[in-house]
Amino acid sequence: MNAGSGRIGLGSFVRNGEGWPRPGSAKIWFKRGVLWLLAAIVVGSAVWLLMPPSQGNVAQTQPVRLALASIDPAAPASASDTSSAIQAAGLDGLRISSQTWRRGGLGAKALVTFTVRNDNDYAVRDVEIVCAFTRRDGSHLTDRSRVLADIVGMKSRKTFARIPVGFVNVNADQAKCSLVTARRA
Repeated sequence: MNAGSGRIGLGSFVRNGEGWPRPGSAKIWFKRGVLWLLAAIVVGSAVWLLMPPSQGNVAQTQPVRLALASIDPAAPASASDTSSAIQAAGLDGLRISSQTWRRGGLGAKALVTFTVRNDNDYAVRDVEIVCAFTRRDGSHLTDRSRVLADIVGMKSRKTFARIPVGFVNVNADQAKCSLVTARRA
């Protein structure tokens, strides 16, 4: 009474009524395994050699400080001084009244939603923001900046929704955005 139980548990070694695998097949599998291991070592070595040398721990411990040049109204203004005066003048009445952020792009990009309030007597454009990202413990991770080409009208506010400011570290927990420059429209 043979119910065919001789093939149970042999899996892929038994094909079309064959019994156990041939005696030389273990040698073939061993040679293939050695070839795959050799190929993996060669590819790994090539990748390791092509990587740039590491610079050690280069993480920034202090956030980047941005400063605007002060403008002396008594000094004579040249053409280049006029453009910086316009940029600095736009920040007097500008502020961010509310801001939030979330992750997008599979968790790698920062999407910032904020409202810019313009209390000036003129419209502004090319508003540049810088967002500083920190860990949960408050240590600084990275800064990302973005120039917004939209116009914010005089004595008004404008909400920018889900603006991508760039890639951020997976450990980023908080974001603080601030205005850097703006130009008269």
